[in-house]
Amino acid sequence: MLSDKDRIFTNLYGFHDSGLKGAQARGDWDGTAAIIAKGQDWIISEMKASGLRGRGGAGFPTGMKWSFMPKVSDGRPSYLVVNADESEPGTCKDRDIMRHDPHKLIEGCLLAGFAMRAVAAYIYIRGEFIQERWRLQAAVDEAYAAGLIGKNAAGSGYDFDVFVHHGAGAYICGEETALIQSLEGKKGQPRLKPPFPANVGVWGCPTTVNNVESIAVAPTILRRGGAWFAGIGRPNNTGTKVFCISGHVNKPCNVEEEMGIPLKELIDKHCGGVRGGWDNLLAVIPGGSSVPMLPKAICDDMLMDFDSLRAARSGLGTAAVIVMDKSTDLIKAIARLAKFYKHESCGQCTPCREGTGWMWRVMERMAIGKAEPEEIDTLLEVTTQVEGHTICALGDAAAWPIQGLIRHFRPVMEQRIADYKARKVTRAQAAE
Repeated sequence: MLSDKDRIFTNLYGFHDSGLKGAQARGDWDGTAAIIAKGQDWIISEMKASGLRGRGGAGFPTGMKWSFMPKVSDGRPSYLVVNADESEPGTCKDRDIMRHDPHKLIEGCLLAGFAMRAVAAYIYIRGEFIQERWRLQAAVDEAYAAGLIGKNAAGSGYDFDVFVHHGAGAYICGEETALIQSLEGKKGQPRLKPPFPANVGVWGCPTTVNNVESIAVAPTILRRGGAWFAGIGRPNNTGTKVFCISGHVNKPCNVEEEMGIPLKELIDKHCGGVRGGWDNLLAVIPGGSSVPMLPKAICDDMLMDFDSLRAARSGLGTAAVIVMDKSTDLIKAIARLAKFYKHESCGQCTPCREGTGWMWRVMERMAIGKAEPEEIDTLLEVTTQVEGHTICALGDAAAWPIQGLIRHFRPVMEQRIADYKARKVTRAQAAE
């Protein structure tokens, strides 16, 4: 259980002033120049010591990612790009950070940008986030007016600019190289890697793309020390995390908790429990719609961190917990997600372009039972042919929810098919 003194996002619910004065009263922008004065190597060393893993889904060590940026310029400027294109169904943590605690993100951009010798940060914000963009832009304007960014940022002697770029609402632009393509004014499609963005990123320059939460927690980590952050949570799964809990709970919410908190405790303590009680739970998608669901039997003792969920053949992802009680038609729910991924595929890779449409059409038939039992195995085989065979992870994201359904709820699918056949026979007999 996370104590209040260890919370980083102290205005997550917007109860206080989100402007510069309110942010400074909560400790933001305190001694920023002194942190910068400690140098790039110190900042990266502290970030590595903190054990922070990327909060956008992949969970790659943040300090290590920053260290990949070139230490000596070859004449090209370096850039920080913040991925605020929060489009994963069930995920709404970055939205509240930008709406209520925008200065944490802006200060994080300055410190991360300095550590990576970047000249500017571009915050790429989701197309549907209109008020969040206004709030974020107002905070950027405040920071410029106060001399906290721009020339001689925060009195540090370092020049650093921050730009807010509004996307157009494409899910694929949440993938870092597609985001870069879109930022350059091109069609948002993922690039082949290598070259990786740290070598050839936006406008062909060294670039690091980080999630909003990963950047926003950096100033507090650097003030309080990497060891403090590493002391929260479990080994290799350290620190605090903003969880988004939605679905069949009594009080859906965003909440900052320590990594590794038991799923049952997270739901009972912060959401008033599952609707109808814990025994009414059917399944949980623990990390946004792209990760495989888990049945109640596994959820009973599940810890919410990267390694525990990976061991259960799912993932923490963005920590968007979607709770489904026994009233849920799981096959129909996964069919709806299949339609989403089919719609959002950029169409560049054949397995994804053709596979997502095929999987959705089969799932629609499975939802009513208009299928043969052996088609379940065919569907599973196709998901494995899509998974891992595309430039980006959208193919995986489309395949995993279906794999999770088949892995844990195959009998439900088989029963649906049997029921459909029984109804068909009954109708035929009635017609006679």
